[in-house]
Amino acid sequence: MESVAAVGGLFLAGIIAGAINSVAGGGSLISFPALVAFGIPPIPANATNTAAVLPGSISSAVAYRNDLPGRHDGPFLSLFLPSLVGGLLGAVALAVTPAELFSRIVPFLILFATILFGGREYFTRLVNTGSKSSGAISGLARLWGFSFQLFVAAYGGYFGAGIGILMLASFSLMGMRDIHKMNAMKTFLASVINGTALFYFILRGLIVWQIAILMACGAIIGGYLGARLAKRVNQRALGLFIVAVGLAASAWLFLRS
Repeated sequence: MESVAAVGGLFLAGIIAGAINSVAGGGSLISFPALVAFGIPPIPANATNTAAVLPGSISSAVAYRNDLPGRHDGPFLSLFLPSLVGGLLGAVALAVTPAELFSRIVPFLILFATILFGGREYFTRLVNTGSKSSGAISGLARLWGFSFQLFVAAYGGYFGAGIGILMLASFSLMGMRDIHKMNAMKTFLASVINGTALFYFILRGLIVWQIAILMACGAIIGGYLGARLAKRVNQRALGLFIVAVGLAASAWLFLRS
């Protein structure tokens, strides 16, 4: 970082991303493009973004701890293991991807995450469908959950934006109906995926630490402010803003690559 403007811009991006994550999710659609815009190559930018957003994920997981199923309750183990393995596989895949190839893939990843975010209301309806049922999970549903979670975790370790939406949809298809437990599982498993990926990124030296710490501090502040202001925020307007930013970032990255 060569200027006060760069430092301020990245810190502000962290605040905005943290606030958005606390209110609606999708903060990486702000923070990752900001890192690239300030001159960080896409692969280190992705690894640095993982480090910047992880503290917020962990704090959310702690907040949800009372709703988290026990180790032997429900699909905990069947989802924890693929989250761990998939997060590592995705991180390894990112580290071995040639920088030029990843630069070409990134616009598609941003576009995919933006579409996921834009369609989140559909997934919310899917989650709420049949909410009065018992939520019993069959063996076939567990097999589906394990397989899909491995994919989600690998994608999360590789890029990450949108994994929460994918997990909620998967949990619903598995037969889970308790939205509080689903959110707790989603938040905890996202921390597992990002934490595993981060561990590997640290070993490979891919993280720009001074920027990661700067943005993490901003994200913590933004998360706190977002939580305090959540009830005053127009969710629809915020969602449209995030989708617009995601589409603009994707278009810019397409042109840039």
